[in-house]
Amino acid sequence: MTAASHPVDTRLRHPFYLHDDGINRPAGPDKHWRYGRLAAESDPVVPIVREVAGELTPAYLICRHADVREVLRRQDVFSRAEAGSADPVDIAGTMLGMDGPEHAQARDSIEDFFTPAAVARLSDRIEAEAEARLAVLTARGGRADLIADFALPFALHTIGDLPADIQVKLPISLVVGGRETAASSIGTFFHVLHTRPYGDHPTAWAHLVAHPEQVDRAITELERLHSTGNADAMPRRVRADVRLPSGVSLRKGDIVVPSPDAANRDPRVFPDPERMDFGRDPNPHLSFGYGPHYCVGAHWGALQVRVALRLLLRELPGLRLAVPPEQVRWKAGQLILGPEALPVRW
Repeated sequence: MTAASHPVDTRLRHPFYLHDDGINRPAGPDKHWRYGRLAAESDPVVPIVREVAGELTPAYLICRHADVREVLRRQDVFSRAEAGSADPVDIAGTMLGMDGPEHAQARDSIEDFFTPAAVARLSDRIEAEAEARLAVLTARGGRADLIADFALPFALHTIGDLPADIQVKLPISLVVGGRETAASSIGTFFHVLHTRPYGDHPTAWAHLVAHPEQVDRAITELERLHSTGNADAMPRRVRADVRLPSGVSLRKGDIVVPSPDAANRDPRVFPDPERMDFGRDPNPHLSFGYGPHYCVGAHWGALQVRVALRLLLRELPGLRLAVPPEQVRWKAGQLILGPEALPVRW
């Protein structure tokens, strides 16, 4: 089966939360309902259209888990470097816009600092920083902004714990992106945990207060369903005719957008995919990517989020939203999804 060609005006507009003013405006932490439907449908490749530099650019959204992994894995066929003209974000000359040996060389210069073992060696300092930020938070007297008073400064200050030499090598985009991703994940997951029932408890937060041993798997499940990545992975250009694992054929020159959010809801991999299940195992979500472009800071960011939420659950079990959930404002027009602010009380 070959990916069908469709006129631009019949393709789905992407990103799915795009408003008439051209800004992507998610209304909350939930991914667009289309992702679950597209992942379950028989057609694994969906024609979409994106606006790039004022022009409508046709592309194909890759929705199935096996297909998304294949696109992310094979730089020899699916090129980031050759997709610049189809990307609304200018990343020319950065690691995110490279392929092959050039990408490997840039990544190798910093990757050793972000291995699981290297990150584990920083865990004591990350925990100490979280405790210091919690002390600042609680000193505010019962009410605060979890983002401005805890999550952002915690994420920013832990960057300073990295060895001095990596700070020279580390691209500023990676530093800023890592800080924003960790802080937004803390805020997003806190919001979800307080607005969803779980088991016999009125909220998933209450469940984890009672079952702290489930925190790690809970956060993995939150990463699957509520990743802070916004508007899918970056586009790739097909370098040669290719057949995906689903059987769909793509032609040289096609633009594809791999969708981790759809792949994370593929019922072939995740039974009952829209259900939040803290016991889900295995949980091979693709929120951090896959293959050569797997997020270099994934282990570091994941540890930050786990340390922060474990600490809050243990030391402030009564921490809760200070405003109705629908009053929380969410960042618009950004690559990283999260609340602008998160008023809390205890």
